[in-house]
Amino acid sequence: MEKRKSIIAGFDIGGAHLKVTRAEDGRIVEAATIATPLWQGLHNLTSALDKAAPIYAGADLNAFTMTGELSDIFPSRDTGVAALLDQISTRFPTGEKVVYAGPSSFVGVEQAVWLSTDVASANWHATASLVAKLAGDALFVDMGSTTTDIIAVRNGAVANDGYTDAGRLLTGELVYTGFTRTFLFGVASSAPVRGRLTPLMNEYFASIADAHRILGVLDEEDDRHPSADGKEKTVDGSIARLARMVGRDATYLTPPEWREVARWFSEQQLRKVHDAASLVAGPLARDVPIVGAGTGRWQIRRLAERMERRFVDFADIIPADDAIRREASSAAPASAVALLAGRQS
Repeated sequence: MEKRKSIIAGFDIGGAHLKVTRAEDGRIVEAATIATPLWQGLHNLTSALDKAAPIYAGADLNAFTMTGELSDIFPSRDTGVAALLDQISTRFPTGEKVVYAGPSSFVGVEQAVWLSTDVASANWHATASLVAKLAGDALFVDMGSTTTDIIAVRNGAVANDGYTDAGRLLTGELVYTGFTRTFLFGVASSAPVRGRLTPLMNEYFASIADAHRILGVLDEEDDRHPSADGKEKTVDGSIARLARMVGRDATYLTPPEWREVARWFSEQQLRKVHDAASLVAGPLARDVPIVGAGTGRWQIRRLAERMERRFVDFADIIPADDAIRREASSAAPASAVALLAGRQS
């Protein structure tokens, strides 16, 4: 009988971040998220893998999922999948490695090339599959830096309607809004300023991270990319950026007034997620909880309150060392593929 793999590394190769986890004997013991602006070139993935090397050193098995094939450095998703699989083969020329392919589960790199539709952006399916095993029926919501996945889990299985990005956009299972990188004009076209609804400047002057920083709900470790103006990530810096969105300078309003403007943007984001979650949750019983993962768990808790459903933190239900539960949840797909691969090895 083959020896069970005791050390498994999980990788989620995204277009903005590389997420890596290490599972030992079925428990996540290390996790990291590294800024990886893939749109600037594949060398950023190489650099991120170098930084993460201590986490996956000595692993018996490396398990991968991806969303980075969507990056605009690739002419198509199929090309992107093939390029990232080539990077995996180059970086890990020896040793066992598997790729998550959704309904096809884990496959070898060579087989994954022919299953690009299943492999492309399948990280949500991996995390939802783990939730199905750990929590049973649930509305699983993962808000990362850029997107939010909303997936129904029923009878111990993923109950998705769509699978591809295009399909899930249509069903509400993919909402293109995240906790840090989303442009403010991506959640609203106007904002109230002293009682007047003011159209926004259609420029990338600020991000939703600025709104959440002003509100005091942003963990700075979750905002890993430069600010819109490349300047300091402080409350004052965020207010200055937010002010530009409504054609003002920071001195135009008081700090409490700017907090109300920031609150408006966060609320508009939540409404978009709530609308989609209401559609996806339709077939689920009222007592089914929301399981939340990702850097935007603060927002997901608010969603659970609004939908009058119990909130369960993904960080609390996965087998993980207490010291790294938060990081393991922020890197949820990487945690999922590491734990799922361990169950199958």
